[in-house]
Amino acid sequence: MRAHRNRFARRQGGFFLIEAMVAILIFALGILGLVAMGGTAVSSQSDAQYRTEAAGLADSIASEIALNITRTDEGTKAATLAAFAHQPSPAPTGTSTCVFDTTGAITATPATQGVVNLLNRAANLTTAPGMPGAGNEQQQIFIDTVSGFNRVVITLCWRTASDSAWRRHTLVTYVN
Repeated sequence: MRAHRNRFARRQGGFFLIEAMVAILIFALGILGLVAMGGTAVSSQSDAQYRTEAAGLADSIASEIALNITRTDEGTKAATLAAFAHQPSPAPTGTSTCVFDTTGAITATPATQGVVNLLNRAANLTTAPGMPGAGNEQQQIFIDTVSGFNRVVITLCWRTASDSAWRRHTLVTYVN
């Protein structure tokens, strides 16, 4: 009977080592999954932060425009509103590439200076934090006074180091 037990014990030798290796493998996969999930969470939080910043900047730009136009008559309103256009070409579409014609940049005047400062902030041109990877050429203020509704379309674009395409926030408002 004793010889039978020794033979059985020899056949079982090494199973504990295999069980320990399998347990370590499962544990390692779980840890790797947690690390990957943490990276995704940080990336999503950063994206949400930039979207919130872009929404706040676009809202501030729209407020500055609404506060600084002359409303004596429709012609004067349209003319002063047009002074806020920044890189208005090409006209905004749902598939904007965030590459705008830089020849139509806004001119800084006493009325437009607040908007110029906000655009510089969005483009990381001031000491205030702005949108990553963006310059003035990735920001657009499109003014449509032809339709009679004084539509203002503000598009702010940014791209982080890990992004392959531009991210953008677009605000459409009407100034009366």
